[in-house]
Amino acid sequence: MTERREELEETAKAMVARGQGILAADESTGTMTKRLEGVGVDSNEETRRTFRELLVTTPDAGDKISGVILYDETIKQKTADGRPFPEMLSEVGILPGIKVDTGAKPLAGSDGEKVTEGLDGLRERFEEYRDLGAKFAKWRAVIDMGDGKPTDYAIHVNAHALARYAALAQEAGIVPIVEPEVMMEGSHAIDVAEEVSRRTVTAVFRELELQRIHLPGMVLKPNMVMAGYDNPDQPSVEEVAERTLNLFREVVPEEVPGIAFLSGGQSDEQAAAHLSAMNNIGGVPWELTFSYGRALIGAPLKVWSGEADNVKKAQEAFAHRARCNAAARQGEYSEDMEKELVA
Repeated sequence: MTERREELEETAKAMVARGQGILAADESTGTMTKRLEGVGVDSNEETRRTFRELLVTTPDAGDKISGVILYDETIKQKTADGRPFPEMLSEVGILPGIKVDTGAKPLAGSDGEKVTEGLDGLRERFEEYRDLGAKFAKWRAVIDMGDGKPTDYAIHVNAHALARYAALAQEAGIVPIVEPEVMMEGSHAIDVAEEVSRRTVTAVFRELELQRIHLPGMVLKPNMVMAGYDNPDQPSVEEVAERTLNLFREVVPEEVPGIAFLSGGQSDEQAAAHLSAMNNIGGVPWELTFSYGRALIGAPLKVWSGEADNVKKAQEAFAHRARCNAAARQGEYSEDMEKELVA
């Protein structure tokens, strides 16, 4: 048990290493299809593999990216030169991860709220993923806002599922990323987002304690505290950073090694600016890093657009976004950095 805990702690620390962050390349087939079709690319197993390989084979990606969350399809695929994705990532110093939930489904007895599923057979799936090379995993809970949402019921069942997943992950020697996402869609004020985020993260850590999760062997992946995107009264970058850190100081135990924020549909620039502002404030016991999907892959996907001739430029776009967020990780991001990439 002691040896396994030490291994979990070592992996978790590597995931949130200084100057690096996590690439979330774990979109479901449906989500990835929408993104590919949005740039005029037919979605099939080969085009999905090609784009994800483009990202992870970007030169020196391991300097800025500590880990990559893969989808079930991808972790079982091979790169063009015949290497399994986890093997290729490990060779360049990037930790392979895996998304293990099966998505948010309607919650029985609720008025349109959701609960994330995927616990059935998870112990056996963890064994398979561990044998394939996964070092960490991710499970996302969706907490909707507005019209009386979220209820305590929805928060509780999602927190319970997150903790059950985390326990199974640690049992398998895999570090769990615990992702309770309070959605940013809507017109709610930042005060409301702060209150709901407090309720949610408090409930999550209550369940993690009850289910005996080893906190130094996990990573938290929460939303930032922001007003709803449709609210005309948007807070400043500084207010978002201050409110987010003040909240997590209240509810996140010091034993957690790092908080890897999700981008949640923010623009590339917003996601970097908010993270940078938080790292500038500092004074917290955890590493403050990123686990971004759209805020890292949106630009390279658009540049690539399915054309082999565009691979190099797409990789340059990905490397640029990785540099910006790695700088934000150190509190050193500025808008001037966005001028560095020549179109």
